[in-house]
Amino acid sequence: MTDLLSLGFDPFFSAQFETWDDPALIPARVAAEHRGAYEVWTALGGGSALLSGRLHHQLDDADRPTAGDWVALRSEPAPDAPALIERLFARRTVFTRGVAGTESRAQVVAANVDVIFAVTGLDGSFNLNRIQRYLARIYAGGARPVIVLNKADLCEDAASMQREVERRAPGVPVLAVSALAGEGLEAIRAAIDPGATAAFLGSSGAGKSTLINALAGIASMSTGAVREGDAKGRHTTTHRQLVRLPGGGLVLDTPGMRELQLLDADGLDAVFPTVAALAASCRFADCGHDGEPGCAVQAAVASGALDEEALAHWRKLEREARANARRQDVRLRREEERAWGRRHAQAMKGRRPKRREAP
Repeated sequence: MTDLLSLGFDPFFSAQFETWDDPALIPARVAAEHRGAYEVWTALGGGSALLSGRLHHQLDDADRPTAGDWVALRSEPAPDAPALIERLFARRTVFTRGVAGTESRAQVVAANVDVIFAVTGLDGSFNLNRIQRYLARIYAGGARPVIVLNKADLCEDAASMQREVERRAPGVPVLAVSALAGEGLEAIRAAIDPGATAAFLGSSGAGKSTLINALAGIASMSTGAVREGDAKGRHTTTHRQLVRLPGGGLVLDTPGMRELQLLDADGLDAVFPTVAALAASCRFADCGHDGEPGCAVQAAVASGALDEEALAHWRKLEREARANARRQDVRLRREEERAWGRRHAQAMKGRRPKRREAP
């Protein structure tokens, strides 16, 4: 028997379960998803599960369960009979990214995680601007961010790199660690409370799976070598997978992300608090901080109070977010039009007069 609280079933989820008032339902946590089939954990153990027919037809891709989600089953899974998922719990936190294309779409990467470790290597893959992208999406989804600078043993001046990241990410814990050497792992463990769920996100080759292996004390995730020329690793994690930690808590390993598009501007103010604070003093409420009169942000750059490089990156992310938000609006409008067309066609089909039989 497993205590559901140790799987993350806290009052936020138990309160939802009570409102359904259905004693036949069984709460379960999605540990992994494999092409429409789900590995779930319950108080009695768990097994495989599938969406009920109703949910299969009702849910869009972004609303379907993913690793970390809580669902309600009609029965316990059996070895020869997957359980049916009848209901989905509302998500407390979510990490989403934009999927490239002419019409921006949201992809759910992690659900119901309390803390997200944004992992980057202190080698050829280090990119401070990429870290700020991760922070924007973490803040937007409601989780707590922690920056992990892995492979500190390969960097001659890891301490100065850590200070620079702390300067660009005020208020965010920054940990310099080495997964292979086992350095700094206790600081990561301390950030994961019993019953809490953490996710490790970052580019392929950053060392996410190696960190999780070290934390779990088992070879639970396969890892691959990193090419010396460009610091890129093989794709070592092919699906999202929850892993239980020996001391309590859970971690979610995810495949490496080649790119991370911003869906909207949510989270940017938290990543650039100085820009956000200065913007409140601009003459115009819609100031773009790009040559407008009375711009407090530009004045701060001119006086040296604000780093010009930071403002340039804010502009880049803000423009990208606005562009993707517009693409989402177009896509949603087209989907609504298609749905209306289907409903109209069905309604007209039902109103067709019956053919008269010949006398």
